[in-house]
Amino acid sequence: MTEKVVYLDNNATTMVDPQVFEAMKPYFCELYGNPSSMHAFGGRIMHAVDKAREQVKEFFGARDAKEIIFTGSGSEGDNMAIRGILEANKNKKHIITTKIEHPAVLNLFKYFEKQGYDVTYLDVDSQGNLDLNQLSNAVCEDTAIVSIMYANNETGVVLPVEKAAKIVKQKNPKTKFHVDAVQAAGKIPFDVKNTDIDLMTIAGHKIHAPKGIGALYVKTGTLLPAYIIGGHQERGKRAGTENVPYIVGLGKACELAQEAMDYELHEVKRLRDKLENGILERVYNASVNGSTTNRVPNTTNIGFKYIEGELILLHLSDLGICASSGSACTSGSLEPSHVLKAMGVPFESLHGSIRFSLSRFTTEEEIDYVLKVLPEVIFKLNKISPYQKELKELEAKHK
Repeated sequence: MTEKVVYLDNNATTMVDPQVFEAMKPYFCELYGNPSSMHAFGGRIMHAVDKAREQVKEFFGARDAKEIIFTGSGSEGDNMAIRGILEANKNKKHIITTKIEHPAVLNLFKYFEKQGYDVTYLDVDSQGNLDLNQLSNAVCEDTAIVSIMYANNETGVVLPVEKAAKIVKQKNPKTKFHVDAVQAAGKIPFDVKNTDIDLMTIAGHKIHAPKGIGALYVKTGTLLPAYIIGGHQERGKRAGTENVPYIVGLGKACELAQEAMDYELHEVKRLRDKLENGILERVYNASVNGSTTNRVPNTTNIGFKYIEGELILLHLSDLGICASSGSACTSGSLEPSHVLKAMGVPFESLHGSIRFSLSRFTTEEEIDYVLKVLPEVIFKLNKISPYQKELKELEAKHK
């Protein structure tokens, strides 16, 4: 076991940017007042909350800072949006999502299915792309909400949410459209004001803010009941004294993410491509899962045929390399990825698929280290695989 850490699991969580941490620090022991207090000290704190809300508004590309609600996580934002719309439209019993959503959305839809809702689960093709015709055919008068993720957490494939929202509104203008944008945030630019999207969720810890803070965009005019009943905070939608240090941290993280967008789109992508191409060149039983063109710049999901993903991760962990075999929110499950199953990934790759997700803090040296040690790990595991005949055939083709 090495003390070296090469962190390539940024879709699970990110390090807090030191600039974010510095921005947060005064609000623990110096500027600790309650933003709702009438005195000037409280007013200074409310000013910080207002500034952060403005920063998050700019990040979303929203029209008005009042459209931003601070939440405790991405999962809470998803629940607030979907539960709220269903509560506001109790007479409508049809809802739509995709088969590849994060558990925060997918398990919520399964819950409502058990409560008697009619749920349409949209298919994806082998590249992880959505069938917009299937979506168009599914929307009806009884459809309360459609929830589609912006980018998949396992493959990084970007879904056409703006086109999808337009299709939904053309079919039924009253149907609300929600986007889980947790994995797209900070990786591709947003401009939500010029779309038909009604609600959009982000999580701070995916964009170098701390865990325990997120935001939900709610388009002006969208009726959303209170999620937590009590005080007046968050325009009466989410009662409870504001988590000021974390709100400040999220605001700063959003500002920094916008500044770093060009670096993300070009330099992070270059390092991701170097890692991916390097693995494909060195490892004969490796292949990419999902589209290689239509995806966020930091993510690659690679299937290593005929070997177990958990074994790969354990060996990489011993070498200080952090990666994952899917969503960190389902890592306790022995079931193969529901995302890869929905894409029809064949069994020989299904159990041996590893997600590598970079950040703006990933270095060239780290990528070089992975490319140096990973092929040897795969070579060792290939030797103990029960599928020797199939591996030999693959190796012959690769040569």
